[in-house]
Amino acid sequence: MSEQRPTLAVIAAEAGVSQATVSKVVNGRSDVAPSTRARIEGLLQAHRYLPPGRQGRGRGPGLVDLIIGGLDSAWAVEILRGVEAECARRGVATVVSLVPPGEASSSGWTALPALHRSDGVILVTASVTPSQRAQVERTGAALVVIDPIDLPGNGVPSVGATNWAGGLAATAHLLELGHRRIAAIGGRKEMLCSRARIDGYRSALERAGVEVDRDLIRFGDFQHEGGFRCAQELLALPEPPTAVFAGSDQQAMGVYEAARQRGLGIPRDLSVIGFDDLPVCDWLSPPLTTVRQPLEEMGRVAARTLFQLMDGQPLVSPRMELSTELRGRLSTAPPRP
Repeated sequence: MSEQRPTLAVIAAEAGVSQATVSKVVNGRSDVAPSTRARIEGLLQAHRYLPPGRQGRGRGPGLVDLIIGGLDSAWAVEILRGVEAECARRGVATVVSLVPPGEASSSGWTALPALHRSDGVILVTASVTPSQRAQVERTGAALVVIDPIDLPGNGVPSVGATNWAGGLAATAHLLELGHRRIAAIGGRKEMLCSRARIDGYRSALERAGVEVDRDLIRFGDFQHEGGFRCAQELLALPEPPTAVFAGSDQQAMGVYEAARQRGLGIPRDLSVIGFDDLPVCDWLSPPLTTVRQPLEEMGRVAARTLFQLMDGQPLVSPRMELSTELRGRLSTAPPRP
């Protein structure tokens, strides 16, 4: 005879609390004293308690949902590569669900864990509200966010990169070459990583005693089109920039095209630096100087963090940031006299 699943009443009796209190812990509610929560969580783990939505799943190989806005960029593919590799190492299957960015903040994606009967969810470039987290936790699935739009509250673990330091390093490199009219093209203004990169850019200018010119700051969408559009505006200024820090490699490619259409040479007339270090950077003409963020490793770390949560292990920190690194190539040079 199979082992009978313990009820909330059994766990409540052992913990010396009401069933309602145990239910709050199971559903991720915050209105439970830390000591009481720890005692209940210990009993839930000891009894191998599974919420109703998880009954009958067993603990076989398992399943992880990767929810992402699209796979039309090398950035997304690198993230997927890391998640899938770590899941494969663990013997866990990965289901990829494409949710357009405008819908990633809605309640639509929260139905996927229950639909797929998944053990964990990795959400890429989205925000998580308390109600969304509660919806996911009611299915018994763990949740981790990669590059959240904003810092997720309620202790939702997230993985990102040192975006501020990367923006600082990119701008400092251009300053060291002698540039002073340095433009910046961020991603969507509401995104945490985009704001951090632009803040790093501002800090580098201020440290060098260079006034921040708001006319030289634009916000795109991290895509080729956004970089192209913003670069067209910047290069049409009465006093155009001599260098552009693009908040993504894809936007830097858009800057390349805008410069080409105006008959400008890179880096002869315009220095360009990107962010991400996608594999294509070596094959651009000229090869793109950029800030490397370890995208594949970010995917791996997110998956490992998810497994820690699934195994009931404590996390050192809910927010993990991997180091960025400047990669110098041929798209940056001193400005022409």
